Amino acid sequence: MDKHIVPIAFCFDDNLIMPAGVCITSLLENAKEDTFYDIYILHDDTCKYPKSGYLERLKQNYSNFQLQYRNVGNMFQNAFEIRGITKAAYFRLLLPDVVTEYERMLYFDVDIIFRSDLSEIYERTILNDNYVAGVSTPHSDIASYIQDVAQMQVDKYICSGSIIMNLKKMREDNLVSRFKNEATKDWKYQDQDILNMVCKDRIEILPPWFGMVGTIHQILADKNQTYYDQKDVQQALTHGILHYNGGKPWNEFCYNFDIWWEYYRKSVFFDHIFYHNFYHRKMFALDALPLMKRVKLLAKYFVYGTYKDNRSN
Repeated sequence: MDKHIVPIAFCFDDNLIMPAGVCITSLLENAKEDTFYDIYILHDDTCKYPKSGYLERLKQNYSNFQLQYRNVGNMFQNAFEIRGITKAAYFRLLLPDVVTEYERMLYFDVDIIFRSDLSEIYERTILNDNYVAGVSTPHSDIASYIQDVAQMQVDKYICSGSIIMNLKKMREDNLVSRFKNEATKDWKYQDQDILNMVCKDRIEILPPWFGMVGTIHQILADKNQTYYDQKDVQQALTHGILHYNGGKPWNEFCYNFDIWWEYYRKSVFFDHIFYHNFYHRKMFALDALPLMKRVKLLAKYFVYGTYKDNRSN
């Protein structure tokens, strides 16, 4: 059987090693039999996890992957940090120069759960002269910022947490030097702003299932929405890549937190004490809420957090 080799990269620091393990668990759980993931992990000099053997524990359950660590040194050590997003977020901008083995590759943040195999979209997305492909949203709560500062249309501005990069074209046009130059400035959305502004007009838009951020969930909750056709809606709801770009499910109750915990329980990283303590703390927090807060929480989940398909009614 011929293997479909899919190169994929992640960048994170020691604080996200456990979520990274759960993220990769979901990737491997949903891989087809003939898919092999060539996984590259970019890190800096301060990271301890590459020598810890933590992620190598995945070999206990899976054989369809390999891990390769790439040290980027102290690059971006003085880069702008905001909203708890550290300098490791910038490492993806170095991929064209750090991973020279491939012409194209996937990149994902680790606050993500995969629910489908990625070989087909990787092989199908050629990119041609485009630098990058990713998911945009037709509207956004940062629309004015995107238009005024990034000077882009909202539906052309992509989330940098789930992308396909044209490494070959980026190398040819020396984009890494431009990325580095922009990284000396304090962009509000950091690497995401840099990626969008440098690659502007050379960005391919992917269907919503490839990176389901909060805005996409809001759109899908409206059965009368006209942005996505029914095929895209169903694919997103059943197989979409869940990006927890807001609240993190290992810290708090958030949209689709239960799916993240499903994969945590399946993973070799499962710790019953951590599992128990999370729910124990949260139950006490819920018990302490006043009645109206509880009503609002339930309304938010059942009204905005679910999609009702009324086609048969």
